[in-house]
Amino acid sequence: MSIEVKVPTLGESVAEATVGEWLRQPGEAVAADEPIASLETDKVAIEVPSPVTGVLSEHSVAVGDTVEVGAVIALVEEGGTAQAGPEETRPKGEPGSSSAQTEQTGTATAPADSGEVVMSPAVRRAVLEAGLDPTAIKGSGKDGRLTKEDVLAAAQSKKDGAKKDGIAAPAVSAPAPAPASAPASASGERRVERVKMTRLRQTIAKRLKSAQDNAALLTTFNDVDMTAVIEAREAYKDLFAKKHGIKLGFMSFFAKAACLALKDVPSVNAQVEGEEILYHDFVDLSVAVSAPNGLVVPVVRNVESMSFAEVELAIAEFGKKAKDGTLTMDDMKGGTFTISNGGVFGSLMSTPIINPPQSAVLGLHRIEDRPVAVNGEVAIRPMMYIALSYDHRIIDGREAVTALKIMKEAIEDPMRMLIDL
Repeated sequence: MSIEVKVPTLGESVAEATVGEWLRQPGEAVAADEPIASLETDKVAIEVPSPVTGVLSEHSVAVGDTVEVGAVIALVEEGGTAQAGPEETRPKGEPGSSSAQTEQTGTATAPADSGEVVMSPAVRRAVLEAGLDPTAIKGSGKDGRLTKEDVLAAAQSKKDGAKKDGIAAPAVSAPAPAPASAPASASGERRVERVKMTRLRQTIAKRLKSAQDNAALLTTFNDVDMTAVIEAREAYKDLFAKKHGIKLGFMSFFAKAACLALKDVPSVNAQVEGEEILYHDFVDLSVAVSAPNGLVVPVVRNVESMSFAEVELAIAEFGKKAKDGTLTMDDMKGGTFTISNGGVFGSLMSTPIINPPQSAVLGLHRIEDRPVAVNGEVAIRPMMYIALSYDHRIIDGREAVTALKIMKEAIEDPMRMLIDL
């Protein structure tokens, strides 16, 4: 008996999604509640589970198609038996193949076609280009799936190992030889690959452009001496980790410092709604997190009433969920102020863009030793540039500078955060 697999409810005000990838192919056995497809919405990726145990018999839509809530995307034969050979279950031109893949005239078979490793089109392409065996790579994605980062890391490790052994390793493996009818690719040939933007990336692009179009953006800068925070972390890191089960990081310090500033300068925690300004007496902190499909911004709520440990635990949990692709719509809703840490990628300075409808965002950057004047003498201190981008329509320059100065003072003297100064 064929059972329809339908698009589930996607969240409030979300009526459609894009088919991101097929996790199971026609002819493969599936268990009840096992994810068979990944859908991309404006904010998160949602996995669609099989309603029954059986065999996936048909893909009704292709990767990249837009589907509405309730639409049938696949059929599962309840209680069916999987076909013996994986080659028979993957006809050429199946809907699960990516239109973004570069055309190849060779007939080499991807390691992923063995049916042992489930890979997205992008990951499969990376495996092919690197000439790796996917079964030998440990996946860091959900349920141990391979990510593109896993493949790139494995390729680099292979290259470094070859260099260590005195062997010149090629950057990528050559594709299978082309038939005589097709001209051979010239050495050094330049290629262009056309890849459709994911729904999430399209939404990010629209929101960032909207911020530029609708807000009067301005950025103010300052620098922070991180000595006190670094010393505090070093002194209490072991006790903190033992008691709370989480490392004491920099983000909790900046989150609490931001709460002090937003309390004293409420316009930085406000937003424009029509001809009105909404002021919040709470801080729902949006924390920019890097995910496989792009930047996502989950919200840590009521940070003003949280402890350092609670902030660290919440951020760590969101980071894990972002990596696993399990963030929900509720995780992303709201937010009154954003912190974005470009320093983890090595950024020295930047002008972050606000996260609409919020009116301000704090940008953190890398810490580096620099000579500074301390009590009339030159000293080497661990310094960080911080930036506050804000909507000049409701935040004056004086308010923005004051808020950033409060954050700077709180970081340089963490006791201020304990006695609310």
